[in-house]
This record gives sequence, C-alpha cells and structure tokens, in this order.
Amino acid sequence: MQVAVDTEHHLIITHEVTNSGSDRAQLANIAKQAKVVLQVDKLEAVADRGYFSSPEIPACHEAGITVTLPKPMTSSAKSDGRFGRQDFVYIAEEDIYRCPAGEHLTYRYTNEEAGKVLRRYWTTACSKCPIKSQCTTGPERRIARWEHEHLLDAVQQRLDANPQAMRQRRETVEHPFGTMKARMGATHFLMKTLPKVAAEMALSVLAYNLTRVMNIIGIKPLIAAIRA
Repeated sequence: MQVAVDTEHHLIITHEVTNSGSDRAQLANIAKQAKVVLQVDKLEAVADRGYFSSPEIPACHEAGITVTLPKPMTSSAKSDGRFGRQDFVYIAEEDIYRCPAGEHLTYRYTNEEAGKVLRRYWTTACSKCPIKSQCTTGPERRIARWEHEHLLDAVQQRLDANPQAMRQRRETVEHPFGTMKARMGATHFLMKTLPKVAAEMALSVLAYNLTRVMNIIGIKPLIAAIRA
C-alpha cells in the first residue's frame, strides 16, 4: 500500500495498492502521481529508508521532485568494524576522495557494472598506512562513484540539514493509517484480488479525506464546495 500525504493538512494526495513486497521501486511512481494531482511544477517528498533505491533518486530529480530520505547502512566493511564508505569524503573540486588517514584516492578509470557507469578511485599509499587494518583486507581500498552520485550526496545533505524531516514523515504518514485503523475499523482488507482491494482502499481513503476536510473547513463549506 503506497500513499502520499500532505504535510500541512494530513490529506492523502494519492494512493496505490500494489502486490510488491518491497517499497524500493515505488518512490518515483507515487511522487509523480502526487505531483500530477497537486498540479505543481516542483515537489518535495520525504520517505523512509525502505524507499531508498539509487535509480529512483535520478528519476525523481528528472521529474522535478526533490527527495529526502536516509540511506540504509549496508556496508560490509562497516558491519565488520572497518571504515565505511561514508568515512571517505569526496572533494568535487579536485575529483578525489579523502580517506580517514588523510590520503587522497585519485580517479583511475571508468567502467560499467550492472547498468551503472562507475568511476573508480584508489591510492597506492594503503600498503604503508598505519590504520590499513581498520580499512581494508585487500591491497588497497577502492571507491566506486556512480555517475549520479552527486544526487545521492544532495539527498544526504538535505537530511543532515533537516534531521527533523524523518520525525515529520512519521507524524504525517502514520496519522491517516492510525485514523483509518482506530476510528474507521479498517484494520485489514475484507476483499480479495488486487482490483477489489484497490476499490476497498479507495473508499477508505475517500472517507478519511472527507473527515479531514470537515475538520479543517467545516461541514457546510464542504457541502457547498461539493455542490459548486
């Protein structure tokens, strides 16, 4: 179940019932739908780490959607107690990475892997580095930079600048789901098959949004707006 919720009034802007077991390929799709409904040229979207997928970020950027979401910590080096990718600082002006020891990893070559164009960086100083054991088990630590990496960096920078964004996301998205479950009794779907479940969810969303609008502007103004 995918929803896009307005942060100001907690109205459900758009929703979609899917049979996908993962949110990773849903961000651009639902954000684009919200952008169409709102009839805006630009849109800011906040999502949780379950939606993070590298291809989704450029797709949102190309559609005029600015996204903020945390990146899952999947570094095997970090989990093994060694330095993670985030410990290497990219210096755009020089096109180099600075490692935790202060050495510079320079650009070596570009190749394509799994459909992604990657730039490869490393330094020859690793063999004599006093903290090499905290960094890599190989001859040298290598960093691969995707051609759209700057967009991923911008996502992290926005999150760092606004750490409350994730709290706002939780309060925004959980409000409609909590209301539908607690007040409307919609704890589970009664229908079967995707089209029927989608219709059931659409009715729940309509009822929720009508309730929200009544609370925001009142019953009489809502009736007048419907009749207009």
